This record gives sequence, C-alpha cells and structure tokens, in this order.
Amino acid sequence: MRILVAEDLYLLRDGMVRLLEAYGHEVVATATTGAETLDAMLRWRPDVSIVDVRMPPTQSDEGLRAALAARRSLPGLPVLILSQHVEQLYARELLADGATGVGYFLKESVFDADGFMDALERVAKGGTAMDPVVITKLFANGTTNRRLEGLTDRERSVLSLMAEGLSNQAIGQRLFLSESAISKYTTALFGKLGITDDDHVNRRVLAVLTYLNKP
Repeated sequence: MRILVAEDLYLLRDGMVRLLEAYGHEVVATATTGAETLDAMLRWRPDVSIVDVRMPPTQSDEGLRAALAARRSLPGLPVLILSQHVEQLYARELLADGATGVGYFLKESVFDADGFMDALERVAKGGTAMDPVVITKLFANGTTNRRLEGLTDRERSVLSLMAEGLSNQAIGQRLFLSESAISKYTTALFGKLGITDDDHVNRRVLAVLTYLNKP
C-alpha cells in the first residue's frame, strides 16, 4: 500500500514509518501539521492515510479537519484517525458522510502491530475499523440510544463487532456462529434501527452511527 503518515511527534511518526515498511508498505509522504496533511492527501492520494487528530499549530483537531476536508474533495479517500483519548464526537464526525474507508484508533493500539495493520488494510480496501478499546469505553461511559434498546443481547454483540469493522464472516468466527446466522442478525438489527436498503448509503456505517449515538 501507498501510505501517508501525519503525526507531529517524531518518535511516533518514525516508529510508524518503520513498522509500515517492515510490513512491506511504502510511505509516500509524512506531515506534521494540519495544512501539510491536507496538501499531502490531495497531492499523493495515498491508498490510506494515518492521521493524528491533534496537530500544530493549535494542537486541537487540525488533523481531523484536514482529513475531513480531503474526503470532501476526494470522496471515500481512505483515512485512519489516531487519537490519544476516546472522543465520541471525533468518531461521529469521521463517519458522518456515510462513506466507507474510515477508521478511528487510539495511539496505544499501534503497539498491537498485527491488529493495527489488519485494521489499516480494511480501511484501505474501503471498509471501516473502530478500535475495540473505543467501543468498550463508549459503552462504559453510558453511550445509549433509544433505538438500541430494542436490540437483543446477540444483536448488540453483532453491532459492536460491526462497529470494529469486521465482516459477517469475521463476526461469525468471533461469536462461533455461521455466516448465515450473522446475516440474519444484521438484517434484523437494520430493521429495528430503521435502516433501509439504499444504494446511496452504507447500511453498516449508518448502524455504527446509531451505535455512536448520532442525534
């Protein structure tokens, strides 16, 4: 894959570059500010960009804003956002356009190299990837949505794994169920969440937005 790494901390940036190259990927560019990130994403159009949320000059959300701006110019441009802490708003904003090719991970999860690379490859292929730690913390913080109350425990488990970006086959393996059984659960939860089949939107992304309590 051709990858952009946007991170202002030298040690983390250099470490990610070395990790990516060790897995046989090419880092086509690096960036250390929000402006550099946007310019690099538009110029290089990488297969996937790894972007830190907080970047200079203000260390607020310049990285996220750059990624969102790039995706407005190039819809579906794959990006995996890194954050130091769980920020529900960041995850919601990233998924808000209903497009795929997005991920949201905590920086600490980069140390699980295989898991991180697996998520990065899913995002590059147009899928979604949410850090399992993010999903756990959102539930622990009491994230609720009235539409979720009608789901069974099994349907909630399926939705939680769907939020991580897993396919029906992968969810089935995790829950020790057949792929056809998972397909039935996803169809049922889509119906309960009021998500209809539409060629213009991705139902799995809409389900994850519901999970994240999008108003």
